[in-house]
Amino acid sequence: MTGVTEDSARATRPRGAAADPTDLLDHDPVDDDPASPARAAWRRRTAVEMAVSGVVGLFTSFVLSIEAWRLAADPTATFSCDLSSVISCSTVARSWQADLLGFPNAFLGIAFESVVIAISVAGIAGVRFPRWYMLGTQALYTVALVFAWWLFLQSYFVIKALCPWCLLITVTTTLVWAGLTRWNVRDGHLRLPGAAGPWARRFVASGADWYVTVAVLVLLVAAILLRYGPTLLAA
Repeated sequence: MTGVTEDSARATRPRGAAADPTDLLDHDPVDDDPASPARAAWRRRTAVEMAVSGVVGLFTSFVLSIEAWRLAADPTATFSCDLSSVISCSTVARSWQADLLGFPNAFLGIAFESVVIAISVAGIAGVRFPRWYMLGTQALYTVALVFAWWLFLQSYFVIKALCPWCLLITVTTTLVWAGLTRWNVRDGHLRLPGAAGPWARRFVASGADWYVTVAVLVLLVAAILLRYGPTLLAA
């Protein structure tokens, strides 16, 4: 799915031609040619990162789906990840939060991750999607991110038990959302107002956004350790 984008039109504008006022906001401070080898390689790396996280998330969603079927057949079933009163997949799976929409949440994970993998593989192949498509995907996966973190907070504060597979989904969803946001910001699909636009594109082009992503995941681990500590594996 290719075509002339606003970035490519700007990159090929004849020298001396009148500039569009929005160029000052959309200009990429690092490499303004979206078709350059460096930008293509950067986009491919981001797509690979998203694909790896998507595959892990898809596998995890399948595991959770199988556990949901087992639990439906035997409500007293226990799972291999029932390691303690805190680390307990079955406790989380029996909660109403695990079937928020009337079916196992893992089914949503299969759908979301399939979309991500498809876009990532296309990105690795060099396909560039139009802005409306990428923004739609961004909106869809933002819903997935909010849902994943809501489920974690429910496990953390309400259910008071943690599912390792669910935690892995929280991590992979965060990584995919970060990669997708990085892609959309750098390619000018997701625009911040004023001077924040070029700053954001420079920020993701330099890879500095990875520090933010890692910091969020470190805080996730720290929150779990601070709350449960040595009781994580206690009977």
